[in-house]
Amino acid sequence: MNEEKALQEFGLEPGSRDRERIRTLLQQEIDNPSTMDNDYLRILCVMLFAIGHVEDTQLIWQAKRKNQDTGSYVDVQLLCGAGFEDTITYLEQLGGQQAEEQLQYLRQCEPYDFVDFSKEEWISRYKQYYGVIEGGSSL
Repeated sequence: MNEEKALQEFGLEPGSRDRERIRTLLQQEIDNPSTMDNDYLRILCVMLFAIGHVEDTQLIWQAKRKNQDTGSYVDVQLLCGAGFEDTITYLEQLGGQQAEEQLQYLRQCEPYDFVDFSKEEWISRYKQYYGVIEGGSSL
Protein backbone atom coordinates (compact mmCIF):
# COMPACT_ATOMS: atom_id res chain seq x y z
CA MET A 1 0.00 0.00 0.00
CA ASN A 2 1.05 3.61 -0.44
CA GLU A 3 -0.18 7.08 0.48
CA GLU A 4 -2.62 7.37 -2.42
CA LYS A 5 -4.13 3.91 -1.90
CA ALA A 6 -4.49 4.55 1.84
CA LEU A 7 -6.38 7.77 1.14
CA GLN A 8 -8.61 5.97 -1.34
CA GLU A 9 -9.35 3.13 1.07
CA PHE A 10 -9.81 5.06 4.31
CA GLY A 11 -10.17 8.76 3.47
CA LEU A 12 -8.36 11.44 5.44
CA GLU A 13 -10.88 11.19 8.30
CA PRO A 14 -11.62 7.48 8.64
CA GLY A 15 -14.15 6.11 11.06
CA SER A 16 -13.26 4.24 14.22
CA ARG A 17 -14.10 0.97 12.46
CA ASP A 18 -10.89 1.38 10.39
CA ARG A 19 -8.70 2.19 13.38
CA GLU A 20 -7.26 -1.28 14.01
CA ARG A 21 -6.43 -1.80 10.32
CA ILE A 22 -4.66 1.57 10.18
CA ARG A 23 -2.80 0.80 13.42
CA THR A 24 -1.66 -2.54 11.96
CA LEU A 25 -0.45 -0.90 8.74
CA LEU A 26 1.41 1.77 10.73
CA GLN A 27 3.03 -0.83 13.01
CA GLN A 28 4.17 -2.78 9.94
CA GLU A 29 5.67 0.38 8.48
CA ILE A 30 7.46 1.16 11.76
CA ASP A 31 8.79 -2.39 12.09
CA ASN A 32 10.14 -2.59 8.53
CA PRO A 33 13.58 -0.94 8.48
CA SER A 34 13.81 -1.11 4.68
CA THR A 35 10.72 1.01 4.00
CA MET A 36 11.46 4.59 3.08
CA ASP A 37 7.96 5.84 2.20
CA ASN A 38 7.65 8.55 4.81
CA ASP A 39 4.62 10.03 3.05
CA TYR A 40 2.74 6.76 3.59
CA LEU A 41 3.82 6.58 7.22
CA ARG A 42 2.71 10.19 7.77
CA ILE A 43 -0.74 9.72 6.20
CA LEU A 44 -1.38 6.75 8.51
CA CYS A 45 -0.46 8.99 11.46
CA VAL A 46 -2.76 11.73 10.15
CA MET A 47 -5.61 9.21 9.94
CA LEU A 48 -5.09 8.08 13.54
CA PHE A 49 -4.88 11.74 14.61
CA ALA A 50 -8.24 12.35 12.91
CA ILE A 51 -9.82 9.36 14.66
CA GLY A 52 -8.57 10.84 17.94
CA HIS A 53 -8.04 7.93 20.34
CA VAL A 54 -5.57 9.00 23.03
CA GLU A 55 -4.10 5.49 23.13
CA ASP A 56 -2.74 5.95 19.59
CA THR A 57 -0.33 8.67 20.72
CA GLN A 58 2.39 6.15 21.57
CA LEU A 59 2.16 4.40 18.19
CA ILE A 60 2.42 7.76 16.43
CA TRP A 61 5.38 8.58 18.71
CA GLN A 62 7.08 5.35 17.60
CA ALA A 63 6.51 6.38 13.98
CA LYS A 64 7.97 9.82 14.67
CA ARG A 65 11.00 8.25 16.35
CA LYS A 66 11.61 5.56 13.69
CA ASN A 67 14.45 7.57 12.17
CA GLN A 68 15.60 11.14 11.64
CA ASP A 69 13.52 11.58 8.48
CA THR A 70 10.27 10.41 10.05
CA GLY A 71 10.97 12.74 12.96
CA SER A 72 10.61 15.61 10.50
CA TYR A 73 7.74 14.11 8.50
CA VAL A 74 5.46 13.41 11.46
CA ASP A 75 4.30 16.72 12.92
CA VAL A 76 4.35 16.89 16.71
CA GLN A 77 0.69 17.91 16.69
CA LEU A 78 -0.20 14.45 15.36
CA LEU A 79 0.62 13.09 18.82
CA CYS A 80 -2.42 14.91 20.21
CA GLY A 81 -5.45 13.74 18.24
CA ALA A 82 -7.34 13.46 21.53
CA GLY A 83 -6.25 16.97 22.52
CA PHE A 84 -3.09 18.27 24.15
CA GLU A 85 -4.26 18.14 27.78
CA ASP A 86 -5.89 14.70 27.43
CA THR A 87 -2.68 13.36 25.87
CA ILE A 88 -0.54 14.80 28.67
CA THR A 89 -2.86 13.31 31.31
CA TYR A 90 -2.86 9.93 29.57
CA LEU A 91 0.94 9.81 29.38
CA GLU A 92 1.35 10.91 33.01
CA GLN A 93 -0.96 8.10 34.13
CA LEU A 94 0.62 5.56 31.79
CA GLY A 95 4.17 6.04 33.02
CA GLY A 96 7.19 4.19 31.70
CA GLN A 97 10.25 5.33 29.79
CA GLN A 98 8.52 5.89 26.43
CA ALA A 99 5.70 7.87 28.01
CA GLU A 100 8.20 9.98 29.98
CA GLU A 101 10.26 10.74 26.87
CA GLN A 102 7.13 11.70 24.97
CA LEU A 103 5.89 13.88 27.85
CA GLN A 104 9.19 15.72 28.00
CA TYR A 105 9.13 16.28 24.25
CA LEU A 106 5.53 17.53 24.26
CA ARG A 107 6.23 19.90 27.14
CA GLN A 108 9.25 21.31 25.29
CA CYS A 109 7.13 21.82 22.17
CA GLU A 110 4.09 23.24 23.98
CA PRO A 111 5.10 26.95 23.96
CA TYR A 112 5.90 26.82 20.25
CA ASP A 113 3.77 24.15 18.57
CA PHE A 114 0.60 24.10 20.65
CA VAL A 115 -0.29 27.79 20.94
CA ASP A 116 -3.99 27.96 20.03
CA PHE A 117 -3.85 24.27 19.00
CA SER A 118 -6.94 23.20 17.11
CA LYS A 119 -7.39 19.67 15.82
CA GLU A 120 -9.95 20.92 13.31
CA GLU A 121 -7.48 23.47 11.96
CA TRP A 122 -4.79 20.83 11.54
CA ILE A 123 -7.20 18.49 9.76
CA SER A 124 -8.14 21.38 7.47
CA ARG A 125 -4.45 21.96 6.72
CA TYR A 126 -3.97 18.29 5.85
CA LYS A 127 -7.04 18.38 3.60
CA GLN A 128 -5.46 21.27 1.72
CA TYR A 129 -2.07 19.56 1.60
CA TYR A 130 -3.48 16.29 0.29
CA GLY A 131 -6.01 17.97 -2.00
CA VAL A 132 -8.89 16.24 -0.26
CA ILE A 133 -12.28 17.35 -1.45
CA GLU A 134 -15.23 17.13 0.94
CA GLY A 135 -17.08 13.90 0.28
CA GLY A 136 -14.16 12.36 -1.60
CA SER A 137 -10.43 12.44 -1.97
CA SER A 138 -7.85 13.20 -4.58
CA LEU A 139 -4.11 13.33 -4.57
